[in-house]
Amino acid sequence: MSSISNYSTAPHFTIKAVQARTGIKPVTLRAWERRYELLEPTRLKNGYRLYSEQDVQLLLWVKSRLDSGMSISQVVKQFNDIRENGAWPESVQKVEPELPRLKPPMPARDYAEILLSALIAHNETRLLAVVDEMRKYFDLITIFEEIVQPSVALLEHAWYQGGIPMATVHVSTQHIKSKLLNLMTSLPVVREGALTLLGSGPGETKELDVLMLAVLMRQAGFFVEYLGQDLPIEDILDYSHISKPKFICLYVGEEATAYLMRDFASQLAKLSTKPRLLYFGRYLDDKPVVQEKLGGTYLGKTLTEGLETIRKLVSLGVVQKWE
Repeated sequence: MSSISNYSTAPHFTIKAVQARTGIKPVTLRAWERRYELLEPTRLKNGYRLYSEQDVQLLLWVKSRLDSGMSISQVVKQFNDIRENGAWPESVQKVEPELPRLKPPMPARDYAEILLSALIAHNETRLLAVVDEMRKYFDLITIFEEIVQPSVALLEHAWYQGGIPMATVHVSTQHIKSKLLNLMTSLPVVREGALTLLGSGPGETKELDVLMLAVLMRQAGFFVEYLGQDLPIEDILDYSHISKPKFICLYVGEEATAYLMRDFASQLAKLSTKPRLLYFGRYLDDKPVVQEKLGGTYLGKTLTEGLETIRKLVSLGVVQKWE
C-alpha cells in the first residue's frame, strides 16, 4: 500500500464520480465537509465541487474504517491525530504495481508465434516458460494485445485452413483461460467503488477477450467480478438484484448474441440501481447501427480503448445519469 499523500491533488472528479468510486452519497460528502472539514474540494464558479484522487483515496480509507465499526467522529479524530504527527494514512486502494521490465530481446509481436508454437505442440512446459519470459519484458496490456490476441487469431486461422484439429484450439484456449484466471485471482481484490460485472453475452462461448479486460480492470484497481461465458439475460438480471453493479460489461462476438441482447439495456434501466450496459466484440466493430440498437456504451475495438472508456465513465460519473 502507498501513503495517501502520494496521490494527485489535481481536481478532476465530480461529486457523482466520487460516489460511483466510493459508494458514499453526495449528501453525506457535503455533511462531512461541513461538519468535520474532512475535505476541501475545489469549488467552481457555478458552485460545483471537484475532487482529487487524493480526496478519493481518503474517502476510501474513511469508508474502510466505518465498515470496521468505527463512528465517523472516531474516524475523523484518528485522521486528525495522524496528520498532527505529520503523516498520512495508508491507502486501502489495492492496485497491483507493475514490476520493472527488462529490455526485450525481440519485439512483442514475435512472441505471438513463439506462443502459438507452444500451444500447437501441446507443450505445457514450454508454454509456462514462454509466459514467464513475456512477463519479464512486457506489461499486461502489451502481452494481451500484441502477443495473446494475435496468437489466438493465428490459432483459429490455422484451424480454419485445416492445419490443426478443433481439439487443439479448445486445449489451447483452455490453457490461456487457466493462466488468465490464475492471474486474476493473484491480483488484490478491490471491494470499494462501482462494481462491474463482466462476461460473455448469451450464446457466446468465446471469453478470452473479456477475461483479459477483467484482469486489466482488477490490476488498475477497479471493483470487478468475472461471471464467465454464455450468460443468460435472466441470470444476469437476477444476480444484479443481489450484487447491485454499476456496470455490466459483455463480450459480443456473434450476431445471435447481439439479437438476444436487443432489449437488455432497457431491462437494466428498470432495476432500482439502473446499471449501465457496456459491450464490445468483433461482431460490433464498425457497426454503429447495431450498437445504437443495443443501447448502453460500446467500449471500442481494443482492450486499451475499452479500459480507457471505462475510466472516463467512472471519472465523469456517467453511471449516475440513469438514476
